[in-house]
Amino acid sequence: MKELMLLRHAKSSWDDPGLGDAERPLAPRGRRAAPRMGRELVRRGWFPDYALVSPARRAQQTWRLVAAEFSRINVAVGSGEGLYMATPEQLLRAVHKAPPEAGRVVLVGHNPGMEAFASLLAGRGSEEDALERLHEKFPTAAVARFAFDGGWDALSFGQARLLDFLKPRDFG
Repeated sequence: MKELMLLRHAKSSWDDPGLGDAERPLAPRGRRAAPRMGRELVRRGWFPDYALVSPARRAQQTWRLVAAEFSRINVAVGSGEGLYMATPEQLLRAVHKAPPEAGRVVLVGHNPGMEAFASLLAGRGSEEDALERLHEKFPTAAVARFAFDGGWDALSFGQARLLDFLKPRDFG
């Protein structure tokens, strides 16, 4: 069984109107939420083997803050090329390229693509409460965790089970 975690970047700043969207950094709230989610992943033992991270500054910062909580766990990071503002289909193609030996992959990206991707992935056997929370909103720094049978290259919409949906507000 494989696991895919979708992590939406933490809250970004809009303070500098001269920055392009891809260059926007994390806001103070995002700099607090990302490590909080990292600690929760550690507490639950959800260590990814492989990460795909959008090249946008706020996604890269989110990943660094989350991964810093893993201490001695080494996570391989693949190319996040094409993940910035990606569609669900583009996100699926990126996941298809994950190394076959990876048991758990984390994808760090953006809305609206992440929320749509998560909704399209969730199929039979998904946890009802997690699915309901996901459909309410996929806020910044939230994590959706899926499980599915087969290889990364075989994952398709509707064939994964949503196991958990965590929001930063769930942990203080």
